Amino acid sequence: MRMDELLKVAARPTGAGEMFQLLRDGQPRTRSDLATLTGQARSTIAARVEALLSSGFVSPAGEASSTGGRPPATFAFNPAARVVLAVDLGATHSRLALTDLAGTVLAEHAEPIAIAEGPGPVLDRVVELGLGLLGTAGRPASDLASVGVGLPGPVEHSTGRPINPPIMPGWDDADVPGLLARKLGVPVLVDNDVNLMALGEHTSQWPDVDHLLFVKVATGIGAGIISDGRIRRGAQGAAGDLGHIAVPGGSDRPCRCGNTGCLEAVASGPAIASALPDATTSADVVALVRSGDLAASREVREAGRHIGEVLAACVSMLNPSVIVIGGVVAEAGEHLLAGIREVVYRRSLPLATQHLRIVTSRTLGRAGVLGASAMASDHVLSAVAIDALLS
Repeated sequence: MRMDELLKVAARPTGAGEMFQLLRDGQPRTRSDLATLTGQARSTIAARVEALLSSGFVSPAGEASSTGGRPPATFAFNPAARVVLAVDLGATHSRLALTDLAGTVLAEHAEPIAIAEGPGPVLDRVVELGLGLLGTAGRPASDLASVGVGLPGPVEHSTGRPINPPIMPGWDDADVPGLLARKLGVPVLVDNDVNLMALGEHTSQWPDVDHLLFVKVATGIGAGIISDGRIRRGAQGAAGDLGHIAVPGGSDRPCRCGNTGCLEAVASGPAIASALPDATTSADVVALVRSGDLAASREVREAGRHIGEVLAACVSMLNPSVIVIGGVVAEAGEHLLAGIREVVYRRSLPLATQHLRIVTSRTLGRAGVLGASAMASDHVLSAVAIDALLS
């Protein structure tokens, strides 16, 4: 937790849940420290510390230095108290991770899937794999506190239900949280996969960057928006849907959404593959680029230029300081990035690009599960949830 956030928490009326937020940064604190931060009586602080210790979410952290007398005991957040299951589902892949409450991966598994098989078979497999990861990590099912899930389509965040997802036949309005909660017995939170990738990249790699865009280029194209240090979903959770913005200059190429000329129709992995005789998937495109195929490299760079056209408008509107490019096609390397940079730096105003960095993802394919873990953990560790646990 940054100092400005810590001071805001300390300024609020502090129950046990709010006081716990002061400990979430992992820094050991004494009862006296907590009394100074909250302005509450030491007897109140002592009672709340004892309650948090009994929950397991806080544990002893040794003794503080002393200028005389007995050194005071310190206490800190215990991220190992519970675990969360993080699930990243794509059109053709799945990655699951079991993490502690600080996002440390304890066990993980990745395998191909076909999202078009529908929610029943796919989510049954998620449950099977999730229980297997608990066994691998040596944690009982009772330690599971929550589940975070990313889906490759529009999600109404308040309900966790996918809404008319273009690449997910059979999933429209599926009660994903309910289906998983009934089998795993814990709260389930669901979001668009790119929002979670943005959250994962931000929390694990760019925690001090308050304005970041994460752009996924794969079967589809989408963006997650971090502004003022927080994920921004928009009114219904549809913010960041870059893939269905019309590319400047026009195109009559049909898109699966029913329109023509969408960015996804001209610059996604399948769109690039359609222009190459030896490719049918995003992975094929990446393999051709890595093998030195000049035609594939040209197509990827041109796709980057199309993406740059749309991102230039985003830069002018949102003024991010970092744009992270992820997804399978980003594995093609500098060809995609060069095309994006070429157009963004040319088309955006100098003030907006003065300190702008455009980089590839640093999370090695883990951005989605790290974001799902952060979302699930934040739910478990919120002031409201902690107070409910202790009541």
